Amino acid sequence: MPRVTFRGKSYEVDAAGFLTDFRDWSEDFARGVAPEVGIKGELTDKHWQLIRYIRSTVADHRQCPLVYAACRAIGLRLRELQALFPSGYLRGACRLAGVTYKEGFLNYWLPEPEAAPAISDKVYRVDARGFLIDPAEWDEQFAVHKAHELKMAEPLTPHQWRIIRYLRERFQKSGQVPTIYDLCADNELELDELERLFPDGYHRGAVKLAGLKVR
Repeated sequence: MPRVTFRGKSYEVDAAGFLTDFRDWSEDFARGVAPEVGIKGELTDKHWQLIRYIRSTVADHRQCPLVYAACRAIGLRLRELQALFPSGYLRGACRLAGVTYKEGFLNYWLPEPEAAPAISDKVYRVDARGFLIDPAEWDEQFAVHKAHELKMAEPLTPHQWRIIRYLRERFQKSGQVPTIYDLCADNELELDELERLFPDGYHRGAVKLAGLKVR
């Protein structure tokens, strides 16, 4: 694993620059990573409020808070979140908070995936969190069954399908999952609207149903 050093302390990170062990975090880690995620100048009180909220939630519940809950807790709107963390909630706030974020769970509390469950007549290779390993294996049946697993209202609505297909098309063009900011801007959505469509979250809901994952 690669390592980074800030103010004399060395940290083990993964290939994407995320801290591999939540317990090794320090404020200096957040300060050191901040320029890498597009934050200019010193971290403000609002930055620290969100970072500490994420860390306290993970420590208490062993799961990273959804962006909806985090923004409500801190009193942030989407534009304010974007101004604070221009690279995104996951790739900005969660990374600075030292969360090894594999769609919400810390890696040292979960085993690595070994097997893929069968869904209907087709077998999809998924990881331990239910994310499709190869986006090319995706089809609409995967989204339908995943929505059922997440106990979403059935059937998926045209608006939900539009978001899913938007994610697929953007990924096919760029090879990257768009940030929540891009999705909301391109589809004229506010956070509360996105929450109604995908109550399990952007990454754990919409992105998962689209057969994609950020990490």
